[in-house]
Amino acid sequence: MSNLVVKNLNKSFGDNQVLFDVSFEVKEGDFLSLLGPSGCGKTTILRIINGLEYPDSGSVIVDGKDITKVSPDKRNIGMVFQNYALFPTMTVYNNIAYGLKMRKKSKEEIDEKVNAALRLVKLEGMGDRKITKMSGGQQQRVALARALVIEPAILLLDEPLSALDRKIRAEMQYEIRSIQQKVGITTVFVTHDQEEALTMSDRIILMNKGVIEQESDPWTLYNYPISTFASDFLGKANILKATLVKKEGMWFAQGNGWTLPVKHTGGENGDAIEVAVRGEHFTIRREPFDNAQKFVVKDKVFTGSVCKLLGKLGEDAVELTTLSIEAESFKQGGEVYILPNIDTTLYFPAKNKEV
Repeated sequence: MSNLVVKNLNKSFGDNQVLFDVSFEVKEGDFLSLLGPSGCGKTTILRIINGLEYPDSGSVIVDGKDITKVSPDKRNIGMVFQNYALFPTMTVYNNIAYGLKMRKKSKEEIDEKVNAALRLVKLEGMGDRKITKMSGGQQQRVALARALVIEPAILLLDEPLSALDRKIRAEMQYEIRSIQQKVGITTVFVTHDQEEALTMSDRIILMNKGVIEQESDPWTLYNYPISTFASDFLGKANILKATLVKKEGMWFAQGNGWTLPVKHTGGENGDAIEVAVRGEHFTIRREPFDNAQKFVVKDKVFTGSVCKLLGKLGEDAVELTTLSIEAESFKQGGEVYILPNIDTTLYFPAKNKEV
């Protein structure tokens, strides 16, 4: 296991700067996800770690050694690419053995390590099969085995599940995480899929336009985002314009036809704010209760175990989430009373000061 430090990375392609002073650390054996929309810089970071790109400034340090200028073949870093980059004319065995052969390992050692890698990724007995005869999920396992068989210090994964269908992708999320924990390898995973990041990671770095928007464990990032961007990118949040109001020693967000209590985290009475609250963080009742606001159900969307209630809070459109079995009694056009959890009702200074 190895420790990875990325320090003050800056990178431009021509006149387009894609990374701005990015720094983070991945501790030994941890699984870190770089999450964000296309163009946010996450894949560029991965390529700099692997040596496929060089930063304009900044450094990459593994176990205290600066490897920023070291060539990719000398870094002892394993990488699984988005398209797997397997050799279609080779067998599964020869694909996995490729890195070992380049390192001039003996046939006995190659046999031992390849067979161990096949067992690790649950492809035992498939070494003679051609890559073109493997399913997408199996090819992904081959690519992972090839990256791990060289016993790298760091494992990098560049959206390796994006080509798989939903069911196989879900299975491989757990499989990759299980293998990573079994091997104990320090891992950096690039994805734009929030579910993948939440499912697989010890920590998540959310990237936005070349900078780190937020870094934390999955639970904190989901429940306590620090900006409207983080609130709305990682899970769907209701973003509502409001005014911060203090009444009788309590703080409220006052919107267009609604008023909700908030925990004061900064700002003054009368400030324009944006309130962020997730649909599942509302208490929903059929009768009025303290501080609850009327909600008119306009539509219901069945998604399986949960149901989304679309409707109006005052004059604002809001989406609630509830268990499908509980949503059966909520009728379109009906009224209920709602109140979000005050601890996860977050607010931020409004980008547009007009509320």
